[in-house]
Amino acid sequence: MKTNLHALIIGVTGATGEPLTEQLLADERFDKVTVFVRRAIDTSHPKLTVHIVDFDTPDTWADKVRGDVLFGCLGTTLKQAGSKPKQYKIDHDYTVNVANIAHQNGVGQMVVISSDGANPNSPLFYYRLKGDMERSLSAIGFDKLTLMRPPLLKRQNSDRMGERLGEKVLTVANRFGLLMSAKPMPTDTLARAMRQAVFADKVGVVDKGEIWDLAK
Repeated sequence: MKTNLHALIIGVTGATGEPLTEQLLADERFDKVTVFVRRAIDTSHPKLTVHIVDFDTPDTWADKVRGDVLFGCLGTTLKQAGSKPKQYKIDHDYTVNVANIAHQNGVGQMVVISSDGANPNSPLFYYRLKGDMERSLSAIGFDKLTLMRPPLLKRQNSDRMGERLGEKVLTVANRFGLLMSAKPMPTDTLARAMRQAVFADKVGVVDKGEIWDLAK
């Protein structure tokens, strides 16, 4: 098992990116953790390097995207983005642009959050967006690309009304033994599975059942 790894992260301030960063800083297998953010963060650590960047001007930071594995946690809601084109730009374009730069700079591995139901041919915008992202990333040519397709995520202080309502429905259903494979997943569980995916023989799509197994 390779250790002394240098992790790169985009989407650090998100629901999964935040616990993932904390876990990587505590993981002895990772010597360096470099994050790319749009604004300053409070976290400090001897292993941590923070680059404040404008994702629309990659020429100003592209040379800094160097390491062993890139973790993609960028994502927003339609409400937060304000429009479908803006959401697509953040979830797809920014993620794919950073991935391309990382690959060109010799990064051989990427682990990225997609979505259960991702499909470029879906009639639903969000699933189509994630399907497009998966297809674009798969075309880059990483030595190892892991596409995490989690179920509904359980996060703290979420403003995503649909997710909160969905979580309540699934939680009640699971009390009666229903929909166990679709039970809400804590974001720190997904973060743990993403770390473990680096060292597991998981290439391509990793569905929700496999994510639960990886996180054990």
